[in-house]
Amino acid sequence: MTIRDEADKIAGELTELRHAIHQEPEIGYDLPATQRKVLAALDGLPLEITPGRQLSSVTAVLRGGRPGPTVLLRGDMDALPVHEATGLPWASRTAGAMHACGHDLHTTMLAGAARLLSAQRADIPGNVIFMFQPAEEGGGGARIMIDEGVLGAAGEPPVAAYALHVFSGMYDAGVFAARPGPALAAMDAIDVTVHGRGGHGSAPHQAMDPIPAACEMVTALHAMVTRKFNVFDPVVVTVGSFHAGTVRNVIPDDATFYVTARSFSHESRQRLRDETVRLVTNIAQAHGLTADVDFAGGYPVTVNDPAEAAFATATAAGLFGADRAVTPPEPLAGSEDFSYVLNEVPGAFVLLGACPPGTDPQTAPSNHSATAAFTDDVLPDGATLYAELALRRLAAERVPAIDTHSRPSWG
Repeated sequence: MTIRDEADKIAGELTELRHAIHQEPEIGYDLPATQRKVLAALDGLPLEITPGRQLSSVTAVLRGGRPGPTVLLRGDMDALPVHEATGLPWASRTAGAMHACGHDLHTTMLAGAARLLSAQRADIPGNVIFMFQPAEEGGGGARIMIDEGVLGAAGEPPVAAYALHVFSGMYDAGVFAARPGPALAAMDAIDVTVHGRGGHGSAPHQAMDPIPAACEMVTALHAMVTRKFNVFDPVVVTVGSFHAGTVRNVIPDDATFYVTARSFSHESRQRLRDETVRLVTNIAQAHGLTADVDFAGGYPVTVNDPAEAAFATATAAGLFGADRAVTPPEPLAGSEDFSYVLNEVPGAFVLLGACPPGTDPQTAPSNHSATAAFTDDVLPDGATLYAELALRRLAAERVPAIDTHSRPSWG
C-alpha cells in the first residue's frame, strides 16, 4: 500500500482534526489549545518532541531506522484577527479570530505526514524534523524557532526544507505549484514623519507647512519605483495611510504617512531602503524641513532553491499527475516567514489550491477574507506530498539537476 493510499485511509481523521483546530483559532505566539491538539495528534508516535520556550511551538524529530541526512517539514499554526463570516458548521467559535489563511490545514497535513512517516520509520534513511510554528502572520515565529534550535533538532542541519501553503482561490483544488528563485516578496513597513512649524491657514508664509512636502514625497516615492529600479527586479511601494492636521484653517506641525514596501531580491530590498531615506531627507531639506524615516523590517524574500523547487514539482507530478503540478511564471507579492528557514537551508515553498468544489478559483474569496473557505479534500494529498518529499529527498544523495535554460522568468 502506498503513502497516498495510507493518507486516504486517514482522511476522516484529518478532517476531524482540521475542523477542531478551525473552531478554536488562536493568534500570535501563544497557541495553547492548538499546541494541545497537535500533541494529541502526535501522541504514541515514535517522535522526540520539544515544545517551544518563547512560543507555543512543537518540534518533533523522527529518527529513521537507517542512517542518512535530515529533512525539515514546516506547518504554521496561527490564525488571523478576522471575524469569520463563512457560515460553515465548523466555523470559528472565537469572536474576532479565524483561520482565514488555511494554517489549520497546514497543521493538520503536517500531523498527518508525521503519522504516515512514523509507520515507515524502519525504512527511512535519515531523520525528519516536523516544525509546527506559531506566529507566521507578522510575528516572525520561524525566526524564533530557529533561535531556539529547530534547525539542529536532529543533531545536524537539514539538507532540505519544505513548506506547503493552501490558497482558497487562484488554483483548482489539488493543484500544487512551486517556482525556482523568488517565490514571495520581502515586506518592509516604512513610517515617515515630516516636521514643520504650524500656523494659521491664512498666513502659510509665517509657518513651515509639512503637508506639501509630504505630498511631494508620496509622488516621488511612486516615481522612484520606475526610475531607480530595474523593471526585471521589481519593487512595489504603496502609501496606505496619510495623516496631517485637524481642521481646515490650521497648518499642522507634522505630517505622517505609512508605507508598505515589497521587493523580490535581497539587493533591491536594501536599495529600496537606502533610496527612500535619501529621497525623503532631500525633499524635506528642500522645503526647509526635517523628516524622520522609520523602517520596521518585515520578512525577507522567500527564495526557492531551483533544484528543490523542480524536485517538489516533479514529486507532485509523479504522485498526482502532470496536470496537478505547475510552475508559476512569477512570484507572489505576499510575504512569508518561511523565508528565514530558506535563508539557512535549501528548500521549496509549495502552493496548494484548496478552492471548495463548485467555486471558481478566479473569483473565490481570497486568503485573509472573512469568507475564505478551503476544502478538506486536499488534506490527504497535502499530507502525502509532505511525506513523499521527505522520503524521496532522504533517499537521494542530491536533488536532480534541472535545465536552467528552460527555467521560467519570474516577472
